[in-house]
Amino acid sequence: MQHVSPIREPLVTGGKTYHDITQDISRHVESKPNMRWAAALAVSLFFLGVFLWSVYRTLWYGIGEWGLNKTVGWAWDITNFVWWVGIGHAGTLISAILLLFRQKWRSSINRAAEAMTIFAVICAAMFPVLHMGRPWLAYWVLPLPNTFGSLWANFNSPLLWDVFAISTYFSVSLVFWYIGLVPDFATIRDRAKGPIAKTVYGMLSLGWVGSAKHWSRYETVSLILAGVSTPLVLSVHTIVSMDFATSVIPGWHTTIFPPYFVAGAIFSGFAMVLTLMIITRKTFKLEDYITLEHVESMNKVIILTGSIVGVAYITEFFIAWYSGVEYEQYAFINRATGPYWWAYWSMMTCNVITPQLFWFRSIRRSLTATFIISIFVNIGMWFERFVIIVTSLHRDYLPSSWAMFSPTIIDIGIYVGTMGLFFTLFLLFAKYFPVINMFEVKTILKSSSGVAHSTHHTSMHANDPQLVNHPKHD
Repeated sequence: MQHVSPIREPLVTGGKTYHDITQDISRHVESKPNMRWAAALAVSLFFLGVFLWSVYRTLWYGIGEWGLNKTVGWAWDITNFVWWVGIGHAGTLISAILLLFRQKWRSSINRAAEAMTIFAVICAAMFPVLHMGRPWLAYWVLPLPNTFGSLWANFNSPLLWDVFAISTYFSVSLVFWYIGLVPDFATIRDRAKGPIAKTVYGMLSLGWVGSAKHWSRYETVSLILAGVSTPLVLSVHTIVSMDFATSVIPGWHTTIFPPYFVAGAIFSGFAMVLTLMIITRKTFKLEDYITLEHVESMNKVIILTGSIVGVAYITEFFIAWYSGVEYEQYAFINRATGPYWWAYWSMMTCNVITPQLFWFRSIRRSLTATFIISIFVNIGMWFERFVIIVTSLHRDYLPSSWAMFSPTIIDIGIYVGTMGLFFTLFLLFAKYFPVINMFEVKTILKSSSGVAHSTHHTSMHANDPQLVNHPKHD
């Protein structure tokens, strides 16, 4: 009999075999789209249309279409930029750091989280480009050779730091995600009935045959990319936080921003992974692979990062008081009691109070409660960025220049539109790519399935050369 740990909950339930895993995960790629998926895609495409219309208005008439004014020069644009970058953090953390720490529970969720990272970074990258005002000159931020003219890049500019951080993060995440897909593309290729599907998945699988040499290279590249990605997880949002921390504006000029932004990014990223995975789990009938054990493990990360964020909020207030700088003190008092008090207290409620409910095991393992709290967390994290940016700017040293910010229909259209872009990309990914990593789930099947495999069951696969070391094909 196969030994199964009596301590840990199984990560794969339902007594699955290797064949069952291939069948269950390939099924939604091979079947025709259902009505629910088509309806969701139609809604996403509508909001994508809203995005394109809003971008057209911005490019044609300029950023005067936004609600910015002389006092509040950054508002929804940078709020949304930082929010989307934060959402993109969980994918690389799940893929890289949890891989290095050999956490088996990452196997069922890492692919969707990596895809979410790439799509969120695409949405984030839109905002700095649009905020340039003349995006056709966006290539000026690249360190081009002098044959293009003078070197335009200003290495003192936070915009430039963002360009390097985001482009590096995006490219490494994209390679990591694609490398993980190659064995599964080969499985879909071998099962494909139609010539178009066979050709497309054949090209995507890069000639994969599942040989020992291929598996060796696959694992080596995965480990190297995980090692490269780990410092990226910490550096990207640190650089984004320095857009604010290196200024001298009260409320921004603080050294706690880098760790506080990183923790907040992981916090919001895991919340978005939960929101998407709970829906995906139900829609594609993947309850045996995305189990309550996965949900509970992610909720524990949310408790940890949410508590770090809560401590950071309190630390900010304490340091403002301790500094004795009246401008710094006023900035924080104004956040809590000024005209934008509703945004501040929404942030505190969603980010500090709500996640503490996960200390109760029944709530931590409740899909309904988890889904609702995950949405609250992302609402709270959006308000956090809004509070940091707008309330620190709208009242400066001269009361005569105080101003309020109100978003225009174009501001709202671009933000809602990036949601449309994000969900359009995610829905297409979920339909045409294997949403769970078949190979990684198969490697943990014997130790994490919760079912003792009989000697007969094991021997059924003993003669399959591709299942001896790394189960992939059937």
